[in-house]
Amino acid sequence: MTKKRGAAGQDTPSGDRIVTQNRRAFHDYAIGDTLETGIVLTGSEIKSIREGKITISEAYVRISDGELWLIGANISPYAHGAYANHDPDRPRKLLAHRRQIQELAEQVERKGMTLIPLRVRLRRGRAKL
Repeated sequence: MTKKRGAAGQDTPSGDRIVTQNRRAFHDYAIGDTLETGIVLTGSEIKSIREGKITISEAYVRISDGELWLIGANISPYAHGAYANHDPDRPRKLLAHRRQIQELAEQVERKGMTLIPLRVRLRRGRAKL
């Protein structure tokens, strides 16, 4: 069993792997509640994430029509993707329960909070934000 480390790319005891972290967010913002969501990705995007080619330092989350959208994240094109590659800067839908999205929307409106991604991890082969 491996030990948990703070650096990106390290395995945690449960076998999860942190792909990238937004270290600047921990410095620039006061972190309140956290929520782990799934990300809707194409095949070439998940392959790039497994190679560690994702940047979330300029990313944020927007709530639109009762859905969460990741804006500003950059997933580099997959090297072997050929014609099936993806747009690196496209908005990506995040998966969360309706009640969780409603609570986040209320907090953003009422308290003026911002939704910032902190880390991307691979959990059981799926990308989580």
